[in-house]
Amino acid sequence: MARRARIRLASPADGEALALIYRPAVVDVATSFELEPPGGEEMGRRVSALIARLPWLIAERNGDVAGYAYASPHRERAAYRWCAEVSAYVAPGAQRGGVGWSLYSALFDILALQRYRNAYAGITLPNEASERFHERMGFTLVGVFRRIGYKFGRWHDVAWYERELATRGADPAPPRPLDELVSAGELTSILGRWSEG
Repeated sequence: MARRARIRLASPADGEALALIYRPAVVDVATSFELEPPGGEEMGRRVSALIARLPWLIAERNGDVAGYAYASPHRERAAYRWCAEVSAYVAPGAQRGGVGWSLYSALFDILALQRYRNAYAGITLPNEASERFHERMGFTLVGVFRRIGYKFGRWHDVAWYERELATRGADPAPPRPLDELVSAGELTSILGRWSEG
């Protein structure tokens, strides 16, 4: 595996870099079901909306943003609160270099520390590279939503994958908000573990 990037928490100020990496998934392929690529201000707003609760992570190489990964609520109803949806996007020049692996590894460690139990990822089909990557990261296929999204003049399937983050037991404590872990300094070792030395 190639040298890992430095992993850190994202901030709204990263919006432009996030938008640049995300744009091809919207305009070039059906990876994202958004039809218009969000700009930097909107991506910054998305970070602001979740960062107190759930992680957005940035991978940097030589001062440039090489990729990002984030978690969002799986569903809003209370019984789902131990579940998160996850996504990762890597800049074209940094793909297949360990950036996605490092981002997801750090993200999963943080989610487990927050007491999340399950991670879910949706993959627009066909996308063999993403399917293989998620399987290498410990995900298993749950099922496929057939012809669920219409983009670029055709219907697309979405495969849903799941990964256990921590064992499930009776009476679980609620997830901890991310800002609580940041205030307590509990992310430093995780971010360092998945960053290059």
